[in-house]
Amino acid sequence: MNTHPALLDHLVLATPDLAATVADFTRRTGVAPAPGGAHLGRGTRNFLVSLGGTGYLEIIGPDPAQPAPRGPRPFGVDGISKPAIVTWAVRPPDLDAAVAAARLRGYDPGPVRPMSRRRPDGTLLSWRLTDGAGAHPSGLVPFLIDWGDTVHPSAGLPVTPLLSLSATAPDPDEIRPLLAALGTGLPLGTGPAGFSCTVGSERGPVGIG
Repeated sequence: MNTHPALLDHLVLATPDLAATVADFTRRTGVAPAPGGAHLGRGTRNFLVSLGGTGYLEIIGPDPAQPAPRGPRPFGVDGISKPAIVTWAVRPPDLDAAVAAARLRGYDPGPVRPMSRRRPDGTLLSWRLTDGAGAHPSGLVPFLIDWGDTVHPSAGLPVTPLLSLSATAPDPDEIRPLLAALGTGLPLGTGPAGFSCTVGSERGPVGIG
């Protein structure tokens, strides 16, 4: 059984304390996430771990080596009190075509904009993604991403395979058509908006977020 949702690129685990969350993940799984890099001007840094295949988990939090950004940090990092999976990304074969198709189906993923960061080894990663400013406030509807010619961030990462991913929403029937408009899906139950994720490790299954 394939536990990865269609087109899954990565899950976003936001945290107010990046070092503490990475240390906790390492303690619980026996796997140390790899340093990703800093998002200059955004005030954040990330660590990454593969979920198997080309899916990965991004652990993102404030970067103490950067000055405070002019605006809020991405993914609501400034407003959370504990680590949580706050959203996810899908990688369609053609980003622009996927955005156009979603709009025809009644959901606007937002404008596409470029971003970049350098890995610790100096390699520049460049990508395009849909702007999350107009995304569904629950975080359950993924943003879209295109890595272009950049080597995918999942390459060479330590692995904790994704065993399960599901979510709850106050009104699942509101979310399902939006997921379908993006060509993906997610097991949804009724409850407060949020994700439930389990990864495998040498120490057994571990719940994340």
